Amino acid sequence: MHARRSLDALWDSAPPDGPSFDPGSLAALPEPVRRYLTHAIAPGTPLASAVRLRMHGEFRMKGWWPFTAEQVIRWDGEMLWRATISMHGLPVTGFDCVSSGKGAMQWKLFGIFPVATASGPDVTRSAIGRIVGETVWLPSLLRHEDVTWTSPDPSHVCAAFSLLNEKTNLFLTVGETGRLEQVRYKRWGNPEGHAFHYADFGGVIEQESTFNGYTLPTRMRVGWHFGTERFETEGEFFRVTIDEAIFHT
Repeated sequence: MHARRSLDALWDSAPPDGPSFDPGSLAALPEPVRRYLTHAIAPGTPLASAVRLRMHGEFRMKGWWPFTAEQVIRWDGEMLWRATISMHGLPVTGFDCVSSGKGAMQWKLFGIFPVATASGPDVTRSAIGRIVGETVWLPSLLRHEDVTWTSPDPSHVCAAFSLLNEKTNLFLTVGETGRLEQVRYKRWGNPEGHAFHYADFGGVIEQESTFNGYTLPTRMRVGWHFGTERFETEGEFFRVTIDEAIFHT
């Protein structure tokens, strides 16, 4: 896979965008949901079908290693994350993706020597789960008519929807201004290194920024066992800062 060409192709072939965002369309939703969505999307902003991100951060794999990456996420479930991870000063390059409904990953030292390759139903389901959490970077996806919203209290909302036939309940903690504070849900994976299963997954949002009418989390700490003590000790594996977000309009 030629990463740059694939990113460009995924971006250029994104589905048509939706109409402009109208806060009045949220009238039937619970107040905390309206508070979040009107904070995340400015009135009149086109409901983008894709977002292209540039980011940096740290990835944990027997230690914390710095990375830089680009990513395209589309609301039809297509995704490509292309990164370079520096391990002991050596570049490991590769990608995680969902393409035509199937997940895959491939990583190589110096872009030549294989380090990790995986595909198959478990990888696909886990990769779709990744996109579920990253809808906070493409909040227009959460305005689809098939998303069902509930709110148990003024600080928490739940978006129930299906992405590539994977049903999920995405729980968001929302501040008084509508700012996202936490994300959590059940993701398919094998955090203990054994059989795949649904496990607690999520992250803490430490910073946000606005890009062309969208206000997004731009600094996050993410991992398994979210909501338990195990998140801090063993579950957290991804610390990311979003440097740029461009929306398909």
